[in-house]
Amino acid sequence: MQHAPPDLPLPSVAVGCGHDNEGLFVGAAGLLGLGKGRLSFPGQTGRRFNQKFSYCLVDRSASSKPSSVVFGNAAVSRTAKFTPLLSNPKLDTFYYVELLGISVGGTRVPGVAASLFKLDPIGNGGVIIDSGTSVTRLVRPAYVAMRDAFRVRARSLKRAPDYSLFDTCFDLSHQNEVKVPTVVLHFRGADVSLPATNYLIPVDTNGKFCFAFAGTMSGLSIIGNIQQQGFRVVYDLMGSRVGFAPRGCA
Repeated sequence: MQHAPPDLPLPSVAVGCGHDNEGLFVGAAGLLGLGKGRLSFPGQTGRRFNQKFSYCLVDRSASSKPSSVVFGNAAVSRTAKFTPLLSNPKLDTFYYVELLGISVGGTRVPGVAASLFKLDPIGNGGVIIDSGTSVTRLVRPAYVAMRDAFRVRARSLKRAPDYSLFDTCFDLSHQNEVKVPTVVLHFRGADVSLPATNYLIPVDTNGKFCFAFAGTMSGLSIIGNIQQQGFRVVYDLMGSRVGFAPRGCA
């Protein structure tokens, strides 16, 4: 028989009240803020948990396992690859990282230069890790270069019409197995190889799959939660770093 863990007192922690949880969060009990701000949960409990936490998000459409969040030293995975966190005084609630490039099909995409993701001295641009954004959005020139490279290497797959914000979709109906180009995100100090399920996702029940990235006209690029699925994403705020451990939901 499993026993519930003892209650953990957290004195002097401010908690907000949700008046429209059913409308905002589809019936969820509430929202746990994990940003860098002073009122976020890590911001208020940092000393109690040594400024460390991690989460692993499962694919909610294909997994019966729950997602999980861990606080304290136990949150740091031994298999995680770490990249430094960058500071942006203009927006101090976001977790900024340095993205150096992207590989598709084992080859670095020439049009995806590190300069496109630079955080400038006055706080514009850059790349953030965000668990609250679904689809990764890259500045438009980087996205177009990456998308075109993927299309070339996936030319054997049958194309399908665009869907919502996705402009690269495929008809994979009646196929038991397909080979798709690999995708690797190159952060400083950490190369993160994405599983195919993290970038080619079903959008209906008829075998239509789409490339789960999008462009943005904003200067800010966002690594969203679809691309984070299955990784234990480790936030070591004391060490000013964030890490990615594959197959981290076990």
